[in-house]
Amino acid sequence: MYIPKHFKPQEFVPPSVYNDRGDKSLQLIDDRILRIADYLRERYGSTTINNWCWGGNRQWSGLRTPDSPYYSMYSQHTMGRAVDCIFKDISAEEVREDIKKADILTDLALSSVTLEDGVSWLHIDVRNNKLGINSFLP
Repeated sequence: MYIPKHFKPQEFVPPSVYNDRGDKSLQLIDDRILRIADYLRERYGSTTINNWCWGGNRQWSGLRTPDSPYYSMYSQHTMGRAVDCIFKDISAEEVREDIKKADILTDLALSSVTLEDGVSWLHIDVRNNKLGINSFLP
C-alpha cells in the first residue's frame, strides 16, 4: 500500500470513514490516485482535496459513500479511483493543459488517466480506459 508523502488520510475520505477506520482509510483508495495526488502537490503547490479536518467544507472530493449528496454507484469516486482538486496558485484549466502535455501521470498510474473538462476544479481518475490522457465533459 502506497502511503502519501504530502497528504493525510483525512484528505481522501469523509469524516465518517475516517472515524471508523482511521489511517486504514487509505486502504479504500487506489494506490495510483494516491501517487498522482502526491505528484500534483509536488508540481503545483498547495492542493486541496478534502479539508473538513481543518474546519473546511470539503468532504466529498475523494471517496464518496452512499450518504454523500454526490453519490453515484458507478462513480470513480465511489470506487476510490478519483479525486477533485482545487489549487491555490494555479487554475484547474492550467493544470489540465499542463497534464495533457506530459505523460508523467500515465507513468505514475501505470494506466490511463481521465480528466473532466469544463469544470472549475481538477477531476482526475484512474478508470479503465484507453492508455494515455483521456477527457470527458460533465
